[in-house]
Amino acid sequence: GVVHFRNQAVGVVAVGDDGRILLVGQHRYTLDAYSWEIPEGGAGPDESPEAGARRELAEETGFEAGTWRELCRCSLSNSVTDELGVLFVATGLRPGVARPEPSEDLAVRWSTLDEILSDIDDGTIHDLLTIAAVTRYALYQASQR
Repeated sequence: GVVHFRNQAVGVVAVGDDGRILLVGQHRYTLDAYSWEIPEGGAGPDESPEAGARRELAEETGFEAGTWRELCRCSLSNSVTDELGVLFVATGLRPGVARPEPSEDLAVRWSTLDEILSDIDDGTIHDLLTIAAVTRYALYQASQR
């Protein structure tokens, strides 16, 4: 069987002027565990992936970004689902007021790229969209040096 998804997964590596990356923490009931992740969610069928990522960033963190660039597209679990994801990097952040969904109890923290990569290496960060987006961002950063 195939699990069909109505929405497309979206996520954003939100990078502050100092180079630190914005993470969102929340308890994930499916795992019964706390998870640190990039701001992420779903873009509906009538919403572009970038518009969905912009909305998720604003809802979860209150931040808006001036510059957006697509990092990559991915299949999340193509052996059982048709869910696709689009990941972005956003810069030129401006703070605002977060508007999370009523079911979301979110925390926000800033981390360096090295801290996040270390958390991925030791399994502290285990969310697939976060791993894909941050490692893709790290590769991009390395290629710019």
